[in-house]
Amino acid sequence: MTAPVERSRRVASATVDPGFPALKDRVIARTGHNYYEDKDDLLYDRLRKRMRSCGVADCAAYSSLLDGAAGREEWAALEAEITIGETFFFRYAEQFAALRRTILPEVIEARREIRRLRIWSAGCSTGAEPYSLAILVHDLLGEALADWSVTILGTDLSAAALAVAREAEFGPWALRTLDTEERARWFRRTPARPGLPHGGYALRPAFRRMVRFERQNLLTLIDGSDRMQGGFDLILCRNVLIYFSADHVTRIVRALGERLNPQGWLLIGHAEPNPTFSQWLQPVALPGTVAYRPIDTPAPQPPPVLVPALPEPAPILFALPESAPDPVRALPLPIPAPAAIAHPLSPGDLLAEIRVLADAGETARAWRRLHEEIDGYATDSPLRYYEGLLALDLGREREAERALRGALFLDRGFVMAHFQLGLLLARVGRRSEAARALDNALRLAQGLPPETILPEGDGVSAARLAESARRALAGITGRDA
Repeated sequence: MTAPVERSRRVASATVDPGFPALKDRVIARTGHNYYEDKDDLLYDRLRKRMRSCGVADCAAYSSLLDGAAGREEWAALEAEITIGETFFFRYAEQFAALRRTILPEVIEARREIRRLRIWSAGCSTGAEPYSLAILVHDLLGEALADWSVTILGTDLSAAALAVAREAEFGPWALRTLDTEERARWFRRTPARPGLPHGGYALRPAFRRMVRFERQNLLTLIDGSDRMQGGFDLILCRNVLIYFSADHVTRIVRALGERLNPQGWLLIGHAEPNPTFSQWLQPVALPGTVAYRPIDTPAPQPPPVLVPALPEPAPILFALPESAPDPVRALPLPIPAPAAIAHPLSPGDLLAEIRVLADAGETARAWRRLHEEIDGYATDSPLRYYEGLLALDLGREREAERALRGALFLDRGFVMAHFQLGLLLARVGRRSEAARALDNALRLAQGLPPETILPEGDGVSAARLAESARRALAGITGRDA
């Protein structure tokens, strides 16, 4: 294994490069990303990628380049590199359930007289969040949408991420919580191209035109240089605040609250609430999450039913290539792997690194990175499961099956692995084996409390998985499960 040696070399390089501390201070001061204060190895690794791309030898030379004629463009490239943008459609099922059932219906009712909605997705990355909101608003308003003025704004520090967002084309990884029917309703398939070797999914124009994007650094909210007008009905700022210092977080959240209208709502990440926010925002407990409103907002009345509710986000349903190869042969369960070797990365750290790459659209790179390290984690079933998901995204059905069976060898109760294996086997025509795998998923899900959030299910509950498995079984057997 060479990867541990490589990682050690990266850490040492950050230590011995005399220009690194000053450059690190510049980066944090400009971006506010205190996240990197104690992560020299990670920051240096990302700086080193930009230095190689620019053909400079060390941090001092790179700092000089940032001060030169091409500095503006290079700062934009660096800011994109150091921003970790994990995003997928309908991320955090509990918050989208609150948006669907409580927040947006109440906002729509409150704005019914003027028929105008203003929504802001702050730190929107490549656009899955604001586009998810567009889909939700479109479904809630239905035919009445034509009579409303709806503005959904997505902002991010990364110009590269915003360019991807404006294209509104995504790979299967970003759609992993959508089922086949939802993909067909909201997207159209696109042909293979560089970056999407098996084709992608383009958001339909009805949703795409509801969203616009702007580049913004959230630090401008607290230094007085922003031009963002207030009066938003809903602001989402999720998993962005982790980058900033505690003082910056407090000031940013206060600034966001000041930009809400008196009946507006603010949603932040699950790990980001702080008791000090209650000095100027009123926390509202909703099932599975907490939202914030301006202090003295009247308690909400139950909103009227607008239209049939949008379905809960479905489990991970990867769309395999339209023209699948010949059905794969049955593969035996893997031979027990040797004991895991000592490794500097925890399984969770490696998985986080893999997910960041895949969420950025670099599925092939994520696959290679996982395979560099996978032998060091022989007993970790989630890593084997994600190996299977990446293989599905790359059209590698044989390797996907082997990885999913490996995950189940390590953990027979892995509900999502049973489910994904069943979908794969059904896709390649092995119906009886698919039915067994899906039946296992259904049985295990039914044995859990309905509200249980399944491990590695990206927010999918046991009840929702059971429903999807039952539907998939009916499609195979022709009868209700």
